[in-house]
Amino acid sequence: MIARSLDKMKNGLVIADSGPIFSLALIDKLEILIELFDDIKIPKAVWNEITYDKTKSDYLKLYDFFKDRTCQIAGLNELTFVMDYGESESLILYKELQADFLLIDDKKARKIAENLSINCIGIIGILSIAKDKGLIKELKPIFDTFLQNKRFYSVDLLNAILLSKGEQIISYQG
Repeated sequence: MIARSLDKMKNGLVIADSGPIFSLALIDKLEILIELFDDIKIPKAVWNEITYDKTKSDYLKLYDFFKDRTCQIAGLNELTFVMDYGESESLILYKELQADFLLIDDKKARKIAENLSINCIGIIGILSIAKDKGLIKELKPIFDTFLQNKRFYSVDLLNAILLSKGEQIISYQG
């Protein structure tokens, strides 16, 4: 359902949580967000998470990409008792800005968001659409990189996507 609405992209505002951002930075594909969405915003808590460690190799890339896309939430964050600070601020910012999509991967936080009628998409969905649009050639090398770098995605899900795209599946012994 969400993937179909993204097929007609470029449209809409996406609010991104840090997990998918780190995954895109790992594969050097932050620009996919620009290709798929009209606008990208992150809450201050996510900014703090992605720029906390200035010694990380992706620091400058993340800083430059998101420095003008950061927003302070207006309301109180009353969701920190059920999810982490970045995820909770992302949900609040989504509601405050009346965004079109929330880019979030954490299973628990995503379930909460979906129960609040928030349109969620994860990084695997984004990459699948990016492949359909010709923005990336192959998913398998990307998925292999995720698994090798301890990005936690279900191998069954990754293989289902790979099969649907006519690519070789992953045999991962994690």
